[in-house]
Amino acid sequence: MRPSSKPFFSFSLLTLSCSSLLLQHRAIAQDAVQDPGVYGPPVELVHSYFDEWPTGIAVSNDGRLFSNYPLGLDAANTRYQVAELHDDGTETPYPSVEINTPPGGAVNYSTNPPTGANYPDHLIAVQSVVIDPKNRLWIVDTGRPLLSDGTQLTSTYGGPKLVGVDLATNSVFKTILFPPNVSYPESYPNDVRFDLRPGITDSGEGVAYLTDSSTEGRNGLIVVDLGTGVSWRHLDTHPSVRADNEFYLSIWGEPVYTNPGGGKPIIPMLMGSDGITLSADGETLFYTAVSSRYLYNIPTAILRDHTSPSAELEALSSVMQLTQKGVSDGLESDSNGYVYGGSFETNSVNVYFPENGTVDTFVRDPRVEWTDTLSVGTDGYLYFTENQNWRRPGGWEGVDRRVKPYSLYRVPLPDGGKKIELV
Repeated sequence: MRPSSKPFFSFSLLTLSCSSLLLQHRAIAQDAVQDPGVYGPPVELVHSYFDEWPTGIAVSNDGRLFSNYPLGLDAANTRYQVAELHDDGTETPYPSVEINTPPGGAVNYSTNPPTGANYPDHLIAVQSVVIDPKNRLWIVDTGRPLLSDGTQLTSTYGGPKLVGVDLATNSVFKTILFPPNVSYPESYPNDVRFDLRPGITDSGEGVAYLTDSSTEGRNGLIVVDLGTGVSWRHLDTHPSVRADNEFYLSIWGEPVYTNPGGGKPIIPMLMGSDGITLSADGETLFYTAVSSRYLYNIPTAILRDHTSPSAELEALSSVMQLTQKGVSDGLESDSNGYVYGGSFETNSVNVYFPENGTVDTFVRDPRVEWTDTLSVGTDGYLYFTENQNWRRPGGWEGVDRRVKPYSLYRVPLPDGGKKIELV
């Protein structure tokens, strides 16, 4: 009998058993489920922005593309505030170089402290561009430029305005100035949607609905009669248009705060009512604040009333909180009534279905981060900009962490969706 036989045999079995278990664990580790990173229709790159930093995108009925570059959020956006995008990747100031070049610049240094310039015929600090149902381009000018030290100036009458451009002649056909009791000096008119049905106003020219996303907190909705030029406000400081004071989000795993540096306190990013869109029949307005996860709506007939004594009380009592839909900036809707918005934390664009109140992922892609503006074209595509907004200097102790180029993408809409035509 060999004394070493049994121990040797047992050791070999143990070794083989351990090796087998190790191989099994490795196989399990290799086969572990992981996030695929993509979902939905393929994302197509349409344009790369190498020059200025964009927010808005507007798509005309014949496929012309327009973007804006807000001086109110980036002090380096001084070449132009609005441009037309071309197939060769170039950008041309629109509707002209002159309109994009205020005499003496966008800042009025004759006031103390300095304020935004108040030229009615020039663009000061544009925040958005939108094509209306009559295929006209409208430009939202906040009148609030940003200085290189990060100071955002207040506006003065003549700066905040809504500018209509005829795409056939490439010329301005209407300018509507917002009075100081509609666009306050600290207001930030942000996005806009149009209902041009002649029967909804006495003027017969329809209305525009805008959000005021001011970080100073006096947020609300602005309504404009496009025929008379008269404008008014609703829902001032209502919780639905305000930022959540304890708001927190992360993008690509990075925490997002307002962190200007220089010994100033770190606080939550507080951006009020921003995204706005209409139902397919024009009877409902959807809106959201950036620093919020909720989607709200209100009947548009309520918002159009500004003369009856109870108009504001009715507006305040008519707001409906619909659902949590993720963290988003702009909103858009299509002919099916579907409402689209970014979802920063999931690299997605989500869709809300009003008929059953559910939210679903529409498209997901690792290139999606801060979906700023969405626009539905008559070609059946949803266009949207990705601009790394959260990496601007105000969130990183004055360090600009954005990396050019910024991007414009598009994806085909589901279920034959098209642009809403309220005309």
